[in-house]
Amino acid sequence: MSSISKVTEDIINRSPFLREAMTENLINISSLARKIKPEIEKSTGKEIKEGAIVMAIKRMTPGVYHKLDIKINKVIGGIGDFLVRSDLVDFTYENSESLRDAQGALIQTIRQDKDSFFTVCKGISETTYILNAKYTEEAKAIFAKERLKAHTIDLSSITVKLPETNTETYGVYYYIMKHLAWEGINIEQVVSTANEFTAIVNSNDIDEAFKILMQLKRNV
Repeated sequence: MSSISKVTEDIINRSPFLREAMTENLINISSLARKIKPEIEKSTGKEIKEGAIVMAIKRMTPGVYHKLDIKINKVIGGIGDFLVRSDLVDFTYENSESLRDAQGALIQTIRQDKDSFFTVCKGISETTYILNAKYTEEAKAIFAKERLKAHTIDLSSITVKLPETNTETYGVYYYIMKHLAWEGINIEQVVSTANEFTAIVNSNDIDEAFKILMQLKRNV
């Protein structure tokens, strides 16, 4: 049978947001103890006093989150410029033998447009193309014989230029997406290279997303 401390820690660790909020002293421990008390009693098979749960929570060490924040803050502090692009769409097609040829035709169509936005995300069974909305009709014609699985319009992107040390620090993308999630920003797609992170969001959310990322950079 598991101890109160072990069960308490297991429950809290299931939610990274909760554990981080505890590390930052944003959680009312007594309220948390009352909330998880029934689950702890079920796991331990006995009645548990709320005070015992409170003590178990207080004994929990900050763990990796405090150390992680220190490392991530150094990366966030080194963020470069943000680049915002609007009026984008995406198409997701099922992978096929002919898809590569169609992709080549699309690239030829937009290659002369130096200001165009175009990215390809190839998965095991499907491939997503994100591009300027002005090429929507051309894309539909080029991929007419392919199986369309999803198509989203009215998208915008925000690209974050990260310092090279970002690849040596785990949790950087999580840190960025966490703050967007906390503010109710839904990320439609994520595109990344070694030192760039691009979030694709609904155009209605782009202003708020930009403000959140700017605050992250300023608050470090």
